Amino acid sequence: MAAPLYEPHPPALGALFGDLENYSRSRGPVLIGTPGSILKRKNSGGFEFYAHQSYDVNGKKTEKYLAGPIGSPEADARAAEFEEKIRSLSAASRNIRLLAREGFKTLDSKAFAAVAALGNNGLFEAGAVLVGSHAYGALLNQLGVRAAQYATQDVDIARGARLAFESPPETSFLDMLKESGIRFVENPRLGNRKPSTSFGEAGKSPFQVDLLVPSKGKEIGTQAVPELRAHATALPHLGYVLAECQEGTVLAKEGCCRVRVPAPERLALHKLVVSELRPRGSKSAKDLDQAAVLLAVLAERHPGALDDAAKALPASARKHARRAYESARERLQPHPRALETLDALLEQD
Repeated sequence: MAAPLYEPHPPALGALFGDLENYSRSRGPVLIGTPGSILKRKNSGGFEFYAHQSYDVNGKKTEKYLAGPIGSPEADARAAEFEEKIRSLSAASRNIRLLAREGFKTLDSKAFAAVAALGNNGLFEAGAVLVGSHAYGALLNQLGVRAAQYATQDVDIARGARLAFESPPETSFLDMLKESGIRFVENPRLGNRKPSTSFGEAGKSPFQVDLLVPSKGKEIGTQAVPELRAHATALPHLGYVLAECQEGTVLAKEGCCRVRVPAPERLALHKLVVSELRPRGSKSAKDLDQAAVLLAVLAERHPGALDDAAKALPASARKHARRAYESARERLQPHPRALETLDALLEQD
């Protein structure tokens, strides 16, 4: 018989992850790059000030003015506060390295820098949602299980409705991404004159961030996102997965960041649907694999979690979910409870 799709983490590791979740809630803007150190500097005019030296996402040493003049109460307090931020981040990074060795999912440096830059601009607080494989990884960590590794280079950001910023942002989505230290540009749309909905690293890098919204029908389209001065790809069935979301935390070797992610039961069923809609290939198989893992975890460790999500699945999506589930059955053979649960739920009209 095939091996189980997942295994639980020990409770002690779950508690450590919980500590990191609390840390990510309470620490304000995320530092992008290494924690670095505080230095004392003097300019040519004799002005003494504090500077923050670190390595950015590209591995380049950077130095930024922090506060001055040295000796003033305000500058000294700012330097002390930043020094404490560095110490706490260094401690958190040690714990993240431990969790990563034990199979917790982490983002690579560029993906984390992009997500952190958007988080620092208040996107997730305003209602933006991290979707795709990075959301899947964050949910596995939150559910306390480890599963097979996956490869992904893209960051997918979704917006279900107009983002509820306290005040309109002064910068565009593209400019927010540039705060990551990555030289983002709009990816050109080949073969038409529609505005770009994808933002990639300049040069030959495959890394990109895609902006997504739900479509009003069954067709894929392009929609303006005026509050971000950007455009997004409009996708069918995306509204279903965005209807129920929750807070989450993503991990990386550089630190952690608070985000919003879909409810795991909605993401599981949505991935079933998407796997059926994609052309057959590696992405379709990845969606099916990830759906199977989440379905197994939820059916066995959170009985009843899938019930409401399955009932809310639109009829137009249910037929795709049923077909995809037939393809997923072989993967789920080590999890008879999941098969029993899904047989009952997906047979319902």
